[in-house]
Amino acid sequence: MSDAAQNIAEHIAGIRGKIDTAARAVERDPAQVSMIAVSKKQPDDRVQAALEAGHRVYGENRVQEAQQRWSERRAQIPDLDLHLVGALQSNKAKDAVELFDAIHSVDRESVAKALSKEIARQGRRPELFVQLNTGEEPQKAGIAPGAADAFIAWCRDELDLPVVGAMCLPPVDEEPAPHFALLAKIAARNALPKLSMGMSGDYETAVKLGATHVRVGSALFGAREG
Repeated sequence: MSDAAQNIAEHIAGIRGKIDTAARAVERDPAQVSMIAVSKKQPDDRVQAALEAGHRVYGENRVQEAQQRWSERRAQIPDLDLHLVGALQSNKAKDAVELFDAIHSVDRESVAKALSKEIARQGRRPELFVQLNTGEEPQKAGIAPGAADAFIAWCRDELDLPVVGAMCLPPVDEEPAPHFALLAKIAARNALPKLSMGMSGDYETAVKLGATHVRVGSALFGAREG
């Protein structure tokens, strides 16, 4: 293993250890929590080092950047697990369904309809997470909590979408725990088993409140470039 891969492996082990401790503190099985390495805007050598270290679960913010980074690797590494964690434009639904195993940003009707069309056309059914705007911030994408139940039901019943979870990005100037708790409550009453919440600064809190997917970038790779 290269020095870079060894360094990344140590970061992964450290983060995994904190996830495991947080899970056990609330009597959860640590194996229920997936650590998504958010590789957006990271230099490719860091991502390659993480691959060499054995990590296989990655998150990207943009479809085009993900295609450039992962299309060839997908053919070479069959156990890659790729997640779109950033906003999805409707005109990128085709490429997103082709590439990703999970899409965490179903945040409006137009995106849901575009995904439904492509899933039916391609026969690929990536796991979908409905993005909720738990802080009801006007500048932020996502479904308002009060509209969540109806939107989730519409996605499932009318569009036959494989909605398995919910995702949120708490306001940066607020404590994240109440937002994670709200997301968990909405997911539970809609029988959604998966929760995408928690990033480098707050993933331990998210795990204690039920996260099944935490999105870790800078804590694993270091600061992004650009």
